[in-house]
Amino acid sequence: MKPIDPQGAMETIWKIAPEFAKAKGERVYLEEYRKTLKAMLMKSCGVDAIGAQEREAYAHEDYKAHLLGLQASVEREEALKWRLIAAQAAIDIWRSQNANNRNIDRAAA
Repeated sequence: MKPIDPQGAMETIWKIAPEFAKAKGERVYLEEYRKTLKAMLMKSCGVDAIGAQEREAYAHEDYKAHLLGLQASVEREEALKWRLIAAQAAIDIWRSQNANNRNIDRAAA
């Protein structure tokens, strides 16, 4: 097992944080825009019944494509989130190991 590099973990967090923020912003935008897209598709379908409008909107190719984009956005956000969590965990493990080593040194003295 290789030693944990807390500085490298901090650099990872520093590098990934803006990417994560952007990915999260994109995901939230796509979630909110989904409602706008649905409303536009419902309005343009030329049917009066709300249920039929909704059915047509959900079945529309633009809506399906939007959902695929949302899926990709969520996948990217989650991947970045877990990289951040792993980097933070590495720092926490390093901190615990150093505290344990200090305690061992004190006990041996």
